[in-house]
Amino acid sequence: MSSRGLLPLMNLVRLNGVPILQQLQLEERLLRTSSHNWCIVNDGTNEPTIVMGISGKPAELLEIGPVLQDKVPVVKRFSGGGTVIVDHRTVFITFICNTDALPSVQPYPRPIMSWSGQLYSKVFQGVGDFSLRENDYAFGNRKFGGNAQSITKRRWVHHTSFLWDYEMMNMGYLKLPKRAPEYRQARDHSDFICRMKDYISRQEFINRTISALGSQFSVTPLELESSDCPDGTKFVPSTRLLGKQELEECFESESGNVILQSL
Repeated sequence: MSSRGLLPLMNLVRLNGVPILQQLQLEERLLRTSSHNWCIVNDGTNEPTIVMGISGKPAELLEIGPVLQDKVPVVKRFSGGGTVIVDHRTVFITFICNTDALPSVQPYPRPIMSWSGQLYSKVFQGVGDFSLRENDYAFGNRKFGGNAQSITKRRWVHHTSFLWDYEMMNMGYLKLPKRAPEYRQARDHSDFICRMKDYISRQEFINRTISALGSQFSVTPLELESSDCPDGTKFVPSTRLLGKQELEECFESESGNVILQSL
């Protein structure tokens, strides 16, 4: 649109180190109970945490023994997508939109992914060899951003975990998924992913993203307290922390071994 005043409104919430469980529950609540458009930026989470998609099965995706041994929290989120381990080095960016805010974007996974790829092409203009590779953001053939979505009748959420930096040792908690993108070509984590910090500073990336978003929305910064549900709105999120017993049962069924109580 030619006039900025005609752009749809989008509320911007900037967080710093908020636990990923809390962030995801906030996003789920905003998707299902709010009628506004939102951008959530969370600069890191407080501790290393594994996050799985809604249909993910721990026995297929996690090295459950080490996860239990090291007491790594495991969250099952409300959206689809793959499994990641995140920490204070990860940058999270989420878009929650009404379908009529972007009428040219059909509310289906591929059109939303394509829209996001075009947006981030502006963010990374002149930075590395950026591309949307299947459902991932990559520099060349190395992934640095993993995406997940949830789509309702009139709204959708598209959220991304950006690997600004990471501890390679933590990748050992994740199994090589049976369903992997074709461009991965069975590479292990060390050959498949890369660090954003080798291409762009953390703050510049966040600033560029907000600037690119401003070409399609009238972005209004908002404090977290202002994003609470209206009074009387009841909401129980499906995003949850998997319990120790649940993980132990998965481990026992997978290995046939009994978990020692000391774990």
